[in-house]
Amino acid sequence: MYEKMGNCFCCCLKVPTMARCTKEEALATRDRLLDAAELVFSEKGVSRTSLHDIAEAAGVSRGAIYWHFKNKADLFNAMMDRTTLPMEDALQQIGHDAGQDPLDELQRAILDAMRKIALDERTRRVFEVATLKVEYVDELLAVKARHLQCYVEGVSQMQRSLEEAAVRRATPLPMPPAVAAQGLHALVVGLIHTWLLAPTSFELVVVAEAAVCTYLVGLGLMSAQQVGHVQHALSHVGQF
Repeated sequence: MYEKMGNCFCCCLKVPTMARCTKEEALATRDRLLDAAELVFSEKGVSRTSLHDIAEAAGVSRGAIYWHFKNKADLFNAMMDRTTLPMEDALQQIGHDAGQDPLDELQRAILDAMRKIALDERTRRVFEVATLKVEYVDELLAVKARHLQCYVEGVSQMQRSLEEAAVRRATPLPMPPAVAAQGLHALVVGLIHTWLLAPTSFELVVVAEAAVCTYLVGLGLMSAQQVGHVQHALSHVGQF
């Protein structure tokens, strides 16, 4: 269960009192509300959580929430902005250095995201809420737009990386680049969703590296010899 997270004089209902808060106190209240939202969303799901639930968990009045956020969707998106989704963040780092192999950058971005999900509790909790515990209904339809934007941007970046890697290797892709990118994105997201449902069922980073490398071999962008280290890593995973 989540616990109440304390109170402060800035978190009362009346706006005049809140106006006397310092900037630091206001930011602290906002962060406490976001901390509470993460925990309550994770436990109850987004659609079943009320702003009153979040205020109670944070130890503030409901008025304090409306001081900082317009509605539940606004609060949800602020929570997501504070903990950028791993894939979204990692893919944004690609393409800034022309000297880097785009395929190496893409693989590194994917695996860095997997490590963050597997090892960082907050990232894992927010990602779980965003993917498994939100329904696109009523005011949360705005959240769907955000998810679609992240999806489109992620697939587009993967497509650019695959196209550039194919050009660099003088190897035509065996399918349209957009299709190849869609497949890779589905593979990565599917692994994450499956792991979130049963985190002890497999090692996310190890299995993800093996799956991505195998996919890239199928596209002709890597050779079987290049993924020998992956087979070695899999040999130490019990279920294989």
